[in-house]
Order: sequence, then C-alpha cells, then structure tokens
Amino acid sequence: MSDPAVVLRREAAGRALRSLTVDVPDFPEAGVVFKDLTPVFADAAGLRAVVASLADAGRDATGATAVDVVVGLEARGFILGAPVALELGVGFVPVRKAGKLPRATHAVSYELEYGAAEIEVHRDSLAPGARVLVIDDVLATGGTAAAACDLVRAGGAVPTALAVLLELGFLAGRSRLGDLPVHAVEIVSGD
Repeated sequence: MSDPAVVLRREAAGRALRSLTVDVPDFPEAGVVFKDLTPVFADAAGLRAVVASLADAGRDATGATAVDVVVGLEARGFILGAPVALELGVGFVPVRKAGKLPRATHAVSYELEYGAAEIEVHRDSLAPGARVLVIDDVLATGGTAAAACDLVRAGGAVPTALAVLLELGFLAGRSRLGDLPVHAVEIVSGD
C-alpha cells in the first residue's frame, strides 16, 4: 500500500500539471506537440507541488533520503533538479549539452525523437558508488534519460531512479531504461 502523504503529493502535482501545462503544436518541428511547463514553474504552488512529488523518488519506504546526489538534465531538469536536491538535503549535478562545461567531461551521444544530441558531465562531479536520482521534465523516447544514466555510470556512480513530470507513454521511453525505476507525476497515453 502506498504512503498516503506520497499519494497526496502526487495528486497535487498532477493537478498542477493538468491545469498549467500548455500544449504547443508543431514545436520544435511539425508533428511534435511540445509540453510547455513554464506556467507550472511560474506558479509558486504548482512548482512546490511538483518538486515535492519528484523528491519522493529519492526517498525510501520510511521517507528517508535514499540518494547521495541529484542529477538534472539541461535545461528544464535544472529548474526541477536543484530544488529537488534541496528538498532531499543532497547536492545537485548538472548534465549539460556538449561544449558547455569548462573542465574535463564524460560525454554521451544519443538519438532523440527529432534529431541527435550529446550531453556531458564533469568527470569529477560524481563520487564512485554514489546513488543518483536523475531528474528531467519529460520522458519521451527515453534517449536523453538513457544517455544521462550512461553518464552517471561513466562517473562510477549508480542511477537509482528517474523522476519526470510527464511521461509520454505512447512513445515507450521506459523500455530504453531496463529495470531503472521511473517516477512520473503524470503519464500521457496519447498525443
């Protein structure tokens, strides 16, 4: 049985997402429906609700923090990941697009639903064996999330869960993540 407080936080976050997210058709290209989350971030109560729900993915069954660090993916994963890290009492590590970090990095190239990309993390940002909660805004095809988990492993750390606001279930992104637990505040079943 689920913890009632966790269920209430997820329900509050889901309400905020449903009422504040704006669908933008044909962005960044024809056929893609972009989920604009900026109204969620601009609403203090909405942001508080989604951060609290995402942080639950970094806790154990007793409610204790079960991760050592939060990794957030550029760019909206930064907006979410840093406050989730604060909520959990752990540090935050940014995963950036290629060429944005000033020191030696691990890099991974990957395909996404409308192109290709490369992401990086500083080589010294994750301690060996560190338990990592990966945060992003949307799980679509799973390419970005899988690449982020590869970066975490390249740094010697262990991805323990992925937490996202929205999962586009019809794109089957979970299938690219193996047995990694996925915490999605909302799952969108159709486009």
